[in-house]
Amino acid sequence: MTTDETYTAGEKEILHASLDRHRDAVLWKLRGLDDEQLRRPMTPSGTNLLGLVKHLASVEYGWFVSSFGGEVEPLWFDPYTDDDLSVAPGETTPQITDFYGRARAAADAVITARPLDAQGRPDWRDHSVSLRWVLVHMIEETARHAGHMDILRELIDGTTGDHPRDTETT
Repeated sequence: MTTDETYTAGEKEILHASLDRHRDAVLWKLRGLDDEQLRRPMTPSGTNLLGLVKHLASVEYGWFVSSFGGEVEPLWFDPYTDDDLSVAPGETTPQITDFYGRARAAADAVITARPLDAQGRPDWRDHSVSLRWVLVHMIEETARHAGHMDILRELIDGTTGDHPRDTETT
């Protein structure tokens, strides 16, 4: 969440606040929808709201936690395939949203504990990355998918934007 202090904070705090703003928008896109709407494929490729949340949780664990030597919880899907973008019939909405919450918390612990210049090494890359680069990349990734979610949500019920309007209840 952006606060008055965020506008004059240090670089790390500004980047983290930006990431959190987009993370919060992702969760807001789910609010008020039933399970069918959250799972409904809205594009020919099958993109749906809940699948995008599952994907974002997976990449938060990968980029922040795994890359910087943290422990990633056991995954029940293959994150290197489209399994992380789809929701299987047995997967529940709370399972996916709780997974996103745990991934966020684990990523936040890495962000808090390390300086921006800290170096990490993703398993799937042949080079190191700085925490600064990962923060910027994840802001881009999360904002990109939040934009996808905005379009999907509009197609479902007409709701648009990245946060509740003053006329909405939270």
